[in-house]
Amino acid sequence: MTTSEQTYLDLCRYVLNNGTKKEDRTGTGTVSVFGYQMRFDLKQGFPLLTTKRVPFRLIASELLWFLKGDTNIRYLLEHNNNIWNEWAFKNWVESEAYDGPDMTDFGRRSLQDETFRAAYDTEMDKFKQLILTDNDFSEKFGHLGDVYGKQWRSWQTTKGETIDQLQDIIEMIKKNPDSRRLIVSAWNPEDVPTMALPPCHTMFQFYVADNKLSCQLYQRSGDIFLGIPFNIASYSLLTHLIAKECGLEVGEFIHTIGDAHLYTNHLEQVETQLSRTPKQLPSLHIKDSFSSVFDAAMEDLEIVGYEPHPAIKAPVAV
Repeated sequence: MTTSEQTYLDLCRYVLNNGTKKEDRTGTGTVSVFGYQMRFDLKQGFPLLTTKRVPFRLIASELLWFLKGDTNIRYLLEHNNNIWNEWAFKNWVESEAYDGPDMTDFGRRSLQDETFRAAYDTEMDKFKQLILTDNDFSEKFGHLGDVYGKQWRSWQTTKGETIDQLQDIIEMIKKNPDSRRLIVSAWNPEDVPTMALPPCHTMFQFYVADNKLSCQLYQRSGDIFLGIPFNIASYSLLTHLIAKECGLEVGEFIHTIGDAHLYTNHLEQVETQLSRTPKQLPSLHIKDSFSSVFDAAMEDLEIVGYEPHPAIKAPVAV
């Protein structure tokens, strides 16, 4: 059994056995614990779960979107990545420019009403095409505001200036790897009240020792079944990319979670996953031509030897 995968499965078991039932923003209900930490040795293999298929393509394209400082979903749609669509779609259907059928509370109704779902799918397809083909529409409705890429690459100061946190951190790693200030924050208290979804990954910190780069993420809230596997792979990929640019090996990814929760409509799926035997972790190959995280492309990345168990479907709590 691979140690990295067992680390995640242990989290699932711990919350099932020790969690407290809590209500939540979505109205779904959770089983939750407060304060949990996992450690992944990135030398053991790339921590993409094998007890269910996790889509590396979506993880990688989202991370590259963050790294570019982009906040417009056009880049994601160009890479067939739909994981942020609902936030931008909501802005459109609630605007005066929208003249289609009523999409009020589409997040819940689309899961329960087949007629509504058909209308929703039609409007979403129309929305995606407009984002991809109409520059003015994309500029008006494709942006998501101060999401991760904006905070990482263009943090707004009270003086009206911007800070490129990630660029500054990479330069610090190269020049002063023993610094204890290698921190990137996405949690801007001034912006939180106006955000549709305040950042779940609030801050991360790098650490260099023995020529190895490690990363610790503090995540205020984590959906264990659907979200956490993405987060583990995303920040492990980030660590690999920055290590390669800085001429370092990879060390550990440490994942510290505040509210670690299983949604009550994911419990059967978790039990199915826990019944499966983990397989060998894949490896990540980054092309030798790669030079900078800010110029990275999907073509630079390859997952090798990934042969997971089948995907396990579960509803998203919205």
